[in-house]
Amino acid sequence: MYHSLSETERGSASSYYETVTSPRVFADQMKFLHEGGYRTISLNEAFQFVHDAGRDPAKVVVITFDDGYRDFATQGLAILRQYGFGATVFLPTAYIGDSVRKFKGRECLTWSEVREIHKAGICFGSHTVSHPQLALITPHEVEEEVRCSKQTIEDKLGSCVESFAYPYAFPEPDRRFAQRLRNVLEEAGYHNGVSTVLGTAGVRHDRYFLPRLPVNSWDDVRFFQAKVEGYYDWAHGPQYAAKMFKGITAGQTGCHRPAKVHPRFPWTGS
Repeated sequence: MYHSLSETERGSASSYYETVTSPRVFADQMKFLHEGGYRTISLNEAFQFVHDAGRDPAKVVVITFDDGYRDFATQGLAILRQYGFGATVFLPTAYIGDSVRKFKGRECLTWSEVREIHKAGICFGSHTVSHPQLALITPHEVEEEVRCSKQTIEDKLGSCVESFAYPYAFPEPDRRFAQRLRNVLEEAGYHNGVSTVLGTAGVRHDRYFLPRLPVNSWDDVRFFQAKVEGYYDWAHGPQYAAKMFKGITAGQTGCHRPAKVHPRFPWTGS
């Protein structure tokens, strides 16, 4: 799970929890995957892969980018092409325009750039319309965010959108909300999705809320390797516990909505 490919000052976020990856670090990570014999597959292929007992998924990865930042085109695409890798970019459609718009202070792709990148073989998915915390808005608003973003991308690209990325922290302990959202995604025609739940994907995971591994400039090759090989999956336990604690605290204070969490901290979601 990548976001922006750009330079950032160390200390601008809390050490490891930055969502920015420098192009140099990204290039080193892609080189590691290539030299290690890894190949990239689509999210649909990934779901089939983990459910096929006859296949070994140890050398396949799905590379994803959230937020539709323009630096994917200026920095990331050439690196991916160098190694023959594909990726899925998730777009918050309110920030994608005919001219450059910004999200969180960073430039986003334009629709003309999206179309060119799509022709180059990159997949695009929905990241809602306005990137809200879906658990904190009404069911009608959730449906609008999910359906309208998908329709907009399909209209602009002329091809089906199959994948959805949950923005901010996925409220994993709230199973009723997750089931309602799953129903909306299925009815809207999505085939798969990813979340901010930490870990590598396996047969036990819901196809609409697959876990991911957050990556940023603090991941040297050894740490990156540990994540890819599953040695970071333990972090899901503390992440889930933190979400449960926040939910209990919210209930004790009389709040009937899930607690809002900081978007930069993977212990609760990013």
